[in-house]
Amino acid sequence: MGAEEIVVVDGRDLEPPEPFERTMAAIDLISPGQKVMLRIGREPFPLYRALELNGFSWQTERVRDGSFEILIWHKPSA
Repeated sequence: MGAEEIVVVDGRDLEPPEPFERTMAAIDLISPGQKVMLRIGREPFPLYRALELNGFSWQTERVRDGSFEILIWHKPSA
């Protein structure tokens, strides 16, 4: 996997907690500089706390069809 590659987790057709579990598994595999994109039908508020506690940053965007895309990456080292 290249440094600019984005791993996509499509959770739009999955029932909770599967999107959360797949996203956490994906972020365990990425290196600094790589990102995970979660696509999901509702805003995943419990995920945000888990990301914060595990040292990740994210950007959430609501897309035209009403779903959400959350781009996740390692926080830069201070």
